Amino acid sequence: MSIDIKETFKVAAPIDKVWEFFLSPDNVVACMPGASLTEIVDARRFIGAVKIKIGAVSAQYQGTITYQALDKDTYTMQMLAEGSERGGGTVSGTIATQLVALPDGSGTEVRVNSSVDLTGRIVQVGRGMIEGVSAQIIKKYVTNLRARLEVPAGQAPESAAATADGVAPAPAAAPVLPPKEDSINIVAVVFTVFWNGLRNFFRRLFGG
Repeated sequence: MSIDIKETFKVAAPIDKVWEFFLSPDNVVACMPGASLTEIVDARRFIGAVKIKIGAVSAQYQGTITYQALDKDTYTMQMLAEGSERGGGTVSGTIATQLVALPDGSGTEVRVNSSVDLTGRIVQVGRGMIEGVSAQIIKKYVTNLRARLEVPAGQAPESAAATADGVAPAPAAAPVLPPKEDSINIVAVVFTVFWNGLRNFFRRLFGG
């Protein structure tokens, strides 16, 4: 099964800071629920795993992510992801990302286009459910990314200049990060997808 995923979101951080963040495998993995970093092969490729929990049953996908193209002049990058699990299922796909500085200087717009091919038992749940689950996982990823990149309101950035009396300001407190999930709980995510679909159905039915 082949699915395409498009997502656009904004981050209240300078474009160069967001670019450098995406170049770090540690950062990419830290934001993905259930993901862990196994090995950084070189500057362009790393090996990792994603653990998916379905009730009391767990499955772990092992795979690699390769930076295929990087162009800082246009702030675009393309990554290739390939993985497999013991049950014989596979996943492969490309992830194209473009960063655009917001005109008002408030941050960066992140545009992500993914094309993913899936095989194995997971395709039995159907395209609609897979796309819905993917959307929920992306929301978690974006939340984690923002927590690591954005400066809380009222907090001075790390590069703040010295105060008027010549004394440098105290270091900013570390941002409060959401707890790292050791697996993607598909049961909880599927329930959210199902409930949203049911709620939208009744809204259309009653004109709400």
